[in-house]
Amino acid sequence: MARVVSNEALEKFLKAELPTNLLEYTGHFGGGCINEGQSFKTDLGVVFVKTNKKDGSRLMFEGEYNSLDAIKKSGTVRVPNPIKVLDHPEGTGAMLVMEHLDLKSLKNHQFQALLGLQLARLHLQNIDKLSKGSNDAVAKFGFHTTTCCGYLSMSNEWTDDWVTFYVNNRLESQISKLLSEHDDQELKELWTKLKAKIPHYFEGLDVKPSLLHGDLWGGNIGEIETGPVIFDPASFYGHHEFELAIAGIFGGFSAEFYSSYHQLIPKADGFDDRHHLYQLFHYLNHWNHFGSSYRPSAISIMKSLTAIQ
Repeated sequence: MARVVSNEALEKFLKAELPTNLLEYTGHFGGGCINEGQSFKTDLGVVFVKTNKKDGSRLMFEGEYNSLDAIKKSGTVRVPNPIKVLDHPEGTGAMLVMEHLDLKSLKNHQFQALLGLQLARLHLQNIDKLSKGSNDAVAKFGFHTTTCCGYLSMSNEWTDDWVTFYVNNRLESQISKLLSEHDDQELKELWTKLKAKIPHYFEGLDVKPSLLHGDLWGGNIGEIETGPVIFDPASFYGHHEFELAIAGIFGGFSAEFYSSYHQLIPKADGFDDRHHLYQLFHYLNHWNHFGSSYRPSAISIMKSLTAIQ
């Protein structure tokens, strides 16, 4: 259970920073294996305050704030409105204040279909801007700030080429971390083979940057009375197919979701192999976060992809 703010100094701190005269705990709390959070009635309305006491958590929350802000500004899919990132007053850690939403599990089939359409519109928005030569179109892959998938930071340095970005800024960084901690010769040898083959999976494909949620699994979607909501993003501009990878691992998305998404963005040739290539990042990331139980899945994908002629 999340620790309720009862410390007088912390209460005073939140009142001053928001600012608000009212700060009343609602009884709602939430959290996962990384952060904890709780909701408060304030003069701004009901807000949800995520807290992490570890060093470096401000970087994580700033990435989440900027991700929520970018998706909100797209006007395509509902996210909680980000309000403020704060240093934790106890000296280490940080806090992210955002709009509280009364979220429920996304079970409404109409809302699942609507989410598919909204997500496709999010992915198409920048591509459409590029085709029209809009001044605010994003022509490179990356993001204007570091984001974190879990608690591990990801380099989002702007890159002209998607394959280069994905290999260097996503896969290589995960594998380098694993090899720095484990003497895994099989992983090392498979990565050498796979790295050389990755461009093959993009032959004839002209990938344009799309704004992505970046960590869209079933635990990061929900619904309110008016429709679907996505949250806990780790955004960047990348290949839209990447978005569907972790959804395929952990489920939570209905046939209606996929059908409506692919109505607007049909599968391109080679989709299935690239889908596995994108799932590899998430298995590696979970291996780094949660241990070697995710190793067999990562190794299996690498063997499969390197065996394809």
